[in-house]
Amino acid sequence: MKLRIALLQMHVEMGNPKVNFAHARDMMEKAMEKKPDILVLPETWNTGFFPKENLSLLADEEGKETCSLLSSIAASHGVNIVGGTTAVKVGQDIYNRSYVFDRKGDLVTSFDKIHGFSLSGEPGYFRMGNHLSHFELDGLSCSMAICYDIRFPELIRREALLDVDLFFVPAAWPKIRNHHWVTLNRARAIENQFYMACVNQAGKSGDTEYAGESLLLDPWGEDICHLEDDEDIAFGRVDTDVIHEVRSRINVFRDRRPDWDKVE
Repeated sequence: MKLRIALLQMHVEMGNPKVNFAHARDMMEKAMEKKPDILVLPETWNTGFFPKENLSLLADEEGKETCSLLSSIAASHGVNIVGGTTAVKVGQDIYNRSYVFDRKGDLVTSFDKIHGFSLSGEPGYFRMGNHLSHFELDGLSCSMAICYDIRFPELIRREALLDVDLFFVPAAWPKIRNHHWVTLNRARAIENQFYMACVNQAGKSGDTEYAGESLLLDPWGEDICHLEDDEDIAFGRVDTDVIHEVRSRINVFRDRRPDWDKVE
């Protein structure tokens, strides 16, 4: 199976959902000119990461505006969408949440960021997730993590053991640690032998300059496409035959020792 993926490396205006929703729509419409099978957006593209003073007012109530936009684009263009993340308010809680829609515009799954980035104070503003998300797009086995989550390889390996072929990582990763962003994603692709679609914010938002460097990696950890630091859209293909080749040549899942994975 071969699928074409579009990575939407978006500039996000801090604390301005109205502008950001319109801009996300424009970028998705532009990407669809090349008819990809899957669109992928970055982290917190509605509010930026993250306005602390009025986050509760800016967050998307129940995710309604996010879901309406993503569902309409997915259905009108017949495309799968991994909607990055948006700040979503549910009751009194705010989540850093991703929504995934299929080609019919139906919600496939949602996923809340599991690890809060303490350096930014994220755990004090967002309620963190407590479940993983395993789903299919066009029959392809998929999963995801969000930004800081990639520093926790045990989380990602747990999903890899469920035969994941394609792993998504939306992020708002700062330029000051761009080497970590590329290195950690490449390591996760190599050790788990799956494709990784990693989409970061671009440019300056608030006081933070973001790394960009969105990339699609194959199961060898090699770049299929790799953007620079400006806002842009990249396209690349995934091929399940490559996954089978890699896993047959270096079969780490057969050779692993589960008894040594246990923490006493």
